[in-house]
Amino acid sequence: MTDVTGAPVATVDVLNTLFHSEQGGHEQVVLCQDRASGLKAVIALHSTALGPALGGTRFYPYASEQDAVADALNLSRGMSYKNAMAGLDHGGGKAVIIGDPELIKTEELLLAYGRFVASLGGRYVTACDVGTYVADMDVVARECRWTTGRSPENGGAGDSSVLTAFGVFQGMRASAQHLWGDPSLRGRKVGIAGVGKVGHHLVEHLLQDGASVVITDVRDESVRRITERHPGIAVAADTDALIRAEGLDVYAPCALGGALNDDSVPVLTAKVVCGAANNQLSHPGVEKDLADRGILYAPDYVVNAGGVIQVADELHGFDFERSKAKAAKIFDTTLSIFARAKDDGIPPAAAADRIAEQRISEARLR
Repeated sequence: MTDVTGAPVATVDVLNTLFHSEQGGHEQVVLCQDRASGLKAVIALHSTALGPALGGTRFYPYASEQDAVADALNLSRGMSYKNAMAGLDHGGGKAVIIGDPELIKTEELLLAYGRFVASLGGRYVTACDVGTYVADMDVVARECRWTTGRSPENGGAGDSSVLTAFGVFQGMRASAQHLWGDPSLRGRKVGIAGVGKVGHHLVEHLLQDGASVVITDVRDESVRRITERHPGIAVAADTDALIRAEGLDVYAPCALGGALNDDSVPVLTAKVVCGAANNQLSHPGVEKDLADRGILYAPDYVVNAGGVIQVADELHGFDFERSKAKAAKIFDTTLSIFARAKDDGIPPAAAADRIAEQRISEARLR
């Protein structure tokens, strides 16, 4: 086996991860190739204990095929936990398509991918992720009925960022309730790193609730969209400046993963971290570092589950109000995690993992 450059890779490392490591335990991993369209993809099913595996399709130019497999394994495992904590009757799965979507994404490639997903007979339900969009899911759905995240014109729910932001806001309210005894963010200073698809909706929720908001984004146009609508909103030069801002109550990472690391946590001024970004903890020890500093962390895969709640509802004929009601429960779920963390004397991220693992384990016994 070689990577995309032709260099050999250590296939044994992937197999060792799958069969022997704590990060493994996956039920099924499918390697997909369609030479005619140039498709190379990996579909990883971590668990179907709670129901068909549900998770998006990531289209990304991985440095190697091994990296792509590793990412699919990690992401699918994370989806098992996210779906369990969201109360969905779905297990965790994820797919990755190897390559630059700007260069190789074609209708033929997406149709070929759809046929591979369909070949799993409903064990995996796909949706959008990094590098894939609603229009892409409309194409995939032509070959596969187990496709969500489609456009309203094609029977889908469309953009899921609205409910993702709503869910993060509920997690933030729960954090405020736990720490300050009041679920309102009124008078609190909230810093948002990343005001793109999800972040700009979160800004609106916070301003309506009476919060003071500071934003930053690497894309000038994203910042400009917010400041044109809200001329008085504060803008930080970059994320480093944002996390050091004086008087910051809440930090909301809504861009890339790994925002909480050995460099950022020691200088973070906020007392709460609650954002939409996936995989915010750069390594497992960071959750303890946050706790040691008295910073309350709302686990990312719990509070950002509004999107997956939306696409799961699409399978039953999408109803926005029904989905919003389910996403509103993120408030109670987040509070239950904080309570479990306090009772067990562990960080909230560990408490969330325990609750998710318990639900999956109980499902396997039925």
